[in-house]
Amino acid sequence: MNATSVYTHGTAGYDGHEPETETYATSRFGPVDVLVDSIIEFPDGLIGLGGSRYALLSTDAKSPFLWLQSLENEAIALPVTNPHRFFQNFAVELMDADAENLGFDDGTAADVYVTVTASSVISEITVNLKAPILIRDGRGHQLINQRDGVAVKTPLFPAQPPGASAAAAA
Repeated sequence: MNATSVYTHGTAGYDGHEPETETYATSRFGPVDVLVDSIIEFPDGLIGLGGSRYALLSTDAKSPFLWLQSLENEAIALPVTNPHRFFQNFAVELMDADAENLGFDDGTAADVYVTVTASSVISEITVNLKAPILIRDGRGHQLINQRDGVAVKTPLFPAQPPGASAAAAA
C-alpha cells in the first residue's frame, strides 16, 4: 500500500528546489518518503504513546481519513480525520492555561484532527472528540476539549433505525 505525506507547513518546492524528503520504515506501509516540511513535532507527545515526531500520510487522496504515522516507531500509525467533515457543530474549547501556553487565541487557525477507532461494523466506528489533535506551524498538540457533550468514543456513523431514511424522505 503506497502512502504519501500530506501536511506541509513550509515552502517545500516553492523556492524552485526539489522538496527534501527522508525515508522512514513503517510496518503498515513499508518504506515511506516523507517531506521534511511535513514532519510534525509533538513536544508533549500524544496521550498514551511515546515519540514526538509524526507525519500525516494519505493512502487515497479522496478519502477523508489519514494516518498519523510515528517516525520513531514504525509500528505506531493512528487513523485520523478532520472532525468538521462529519460533525457540523464541532468546536474545540481549551482551558485558558492551555491556550496561553500554546499561543492560541480565538482567532488562531490550526488544523484539527481526531483519532478514529476502526471496526468491521460501520456503526461501531468511533472518533475521539474529547482529545483532538491541533496542528499549527509544524507543531502538534493533543489536548482535552473542554466543550460540553464531547466524548472519547463518539460514533462516526450513528446507526439509523430501520426505515428512518424512508420516513425522513416522506
